[in-house]
Amino acid sequence: MRALRILLIIVVILGGLFVVVDRVAVHFAEGEAADKLKSTENLASTPDVDIKGFPFLTQVAGGSLDDVEVKIKDYEAATGKPGKTIRIDDLKADMKGVEFSGDYSSATADTATGTATVSYAELLKTAKAEPTEVAPGVTARVVGLSDGGNGKIKVKVEGTVSSLGIKQTVSVLSSVSVVNNKVEVHADSLPQLGAAAIAENRIREITDFQQAIDQLPGGIELDKVQAAPDGVEITVKGSDVKLAG
Repeated sequence: MRALRILLIIVVILGGLFVVVDRVAVHFAEGEAADKLKSTENLASTPDVDIKGFPFLTQVAGGSLDDVEVKIKDYEAATGKPGKTIRIDDLKADMKGVEFSGDYSSATADTATGTATVSYAELLKTAKAEPTEVAPGVTARVVGLSDGGNGKIKVKVEGTVSSLGIKQTVSVLSSVSVVNNKVEVHADSLPQLGAAAIAENRIREITDFQQAIDQLPGGIELDKVQAAPDGVEITVKGSDVKLAG
């Protein structure tokens, strides 16, 4: 019995040491991965990397991690226009089946899903903020975006009738969707600006617009989008997503 007690004590001690070593190793690996991702994606700040699953060391021995979560506070995404970017807030991606090279210089996830937010202030930069003629003597521009409820965006349009010196502000509810990796805003109904007869295609040049969001980390792409109180909430997805290398 005494020998059995000693054996059990040794097992408990070794098990405790293994857990400590495992947690130290995963913490070190998370830091190294975060630094590598910051360098690869030219991020302004270091992202958070959370390697899930236990034990970590057996996953490393197998050359694959089950689940890795990456959080990036602010990310400047490409817009398809030279020198122009759009800020994405709180980009979070959950990577499954992450395989890495023997020297840990590269890592690729089988699949990735995640979420992100684009504020209305950022999205407004895409809309036509400069007065544009939509009918003889009538100009219009978008002056505000906000949450319209039920997944809609409220688009505030300012119209000016120059001959009368009248300004009129109206709001329309718009649907938002993902089309060809772009956030597309499309008015459900068109605003009435004074008594002027305005062709639908002319007013839609103001109310409807698209924002490309390209070159997201690892090659993930837009999946779905909906309006929310502080901006549009986007879901992203990808396969064969490169975390590094």
